[in-house]
Amino acid sequence: MDSKFIYYFSRLKEQLWIRPVLFCLFSLAIVYLAHFADDNIPKRFLLEVNIDSLKELLTTMSSSMLVIAIFAMGSMVTAYSAASNTATPRSFSLIVADDVSQNALSVFIGSFIYSVVATLALQNNYYQEGGQLTLLIATLLMFALVIITFLRWVERIARLGRLNSTVDNIEKATAKAIINYRENPLQGCKPLTESFVNGLAIESNDIGYVHLVNTEELQDIAEALDTIIHIDCNHGSFMVPGKLMVTLEKEPKKGWDDKMKARLQKAITVGQSRVFEGDPRFGLIALSEVASRALSPGINDPGTAITILGSHVRMFAQWHSTQQENKNQEPPYDRVFMPYLDPADLFEDAFRPIARDGAGNIEVMIRLQKALRAIGSMGNESFSEAVKKQRKDAFARAKIAMKYEGDIDLLREYLDE
Repeated sequence: MDSKFIYYFSRLKEQLWIRPVLFCLFSLAIVYLAHFADDNIPKRFLLEVNIDSLKELLTTMSSSMLVIAIFAMGSMVTAYSAASNTATPRSFSLIVADDVSQNALSVFIGSFIYSVVATLALQNNYYQEGGQLTLLIATLLMFALVIITFLRWVERIARLGRLNSTVDNIEKATAKAIINYRENPLQGCKPLTESFVNGLAIESNDIGYVHLVNTEELQDIAEALDTIIHIDCNHGSFMVPGKLMVTLEKEPKKGWDDKMKARLQKAITVGQSRVFEGDPRFGLIALSEVASRALSPGINDPGTAITILGSHVRMFAQWHSTQQENKNQEPPYDRVFMPYLDPADLFEDAFRPIARDGAGNIEVMIRLQKALRAIGSMGNESFSEAVKKQRKDAFARAKIAMKYEGDIDLLREYLDE
């Protein structure tokens, strides 16, 4: 249930309309709830409210908030475009989900709706003295919220979409995915070492990437069919019609029909593009794409690639330091088997693109060897073979790309350390 909640909550955060709609409803609720203060505030606490000043304040809000909201939306679109052009298009979902920007847009639009509805209610004598006082207090609080939100948003929009900010967002999303995976890599299932050879193969009907594996649903299906289920894909796996999705230990004797097969296929959610949640490899790929773009001849920014190598070291350090929770506890989904991620794939995603595109740059290659050496020194046995392979492959690429023998000899010294 945790993985399902994280997945669907993340998809909602990527929708720009969610928070503005919620804040608009909240604003409308304040306008209508102020009416109930007419009968519930004792007269001794009532203060005389100048209706004209209240109308003027509401008019000022209604005339300015819509303009500010349009300006905010334009600035956000510019930031989204900058993030795609300077970093990687894969960072778009992270920029869209920026909390400060979404909150700012929500406050600006919600304040506009609030001021229009409140003005309409006030001009139609909807409030008595208690409601007028409540509305004044609510308007002053709303005005203060707008000012504070605007100041925070101006500070954030100056960095939103910039390369360093985008890299930080990708790194945070990747670290979160690594922590979630490392704490519960099998999602309550048993480890899969090899799939059934003669089992009942269930193939995908969709084209896209695996977003979510509903292991609870698979356990229910396995119990209903009295069988064992092997999951033959992982988060981020690319699925096409005919590709193996899961395998049943044997063909069920009862309960198996087209509806059950469809239910089994729907237990694994497939989307058109990869997502960061539950997919550590995607975060490493996005970081490497930033480095590859920086190393392209048109940009020629090796410093960014070196920065990304530092990010990769932090990500593998996070992988090494995060331990699986309740490792010795019996898994709750004992009829479902899931494969582990292969650490070698993580290293390929992280370092192969940089080794390929930066092969001719001695500074990048030296930092790549240092980064791999640092990861190898962490003492993680699952890293050792992959580190050795990546170091040798990177040196082999550099020997082909570099023309100066002195650079090759210097790089060889770092390889031999």
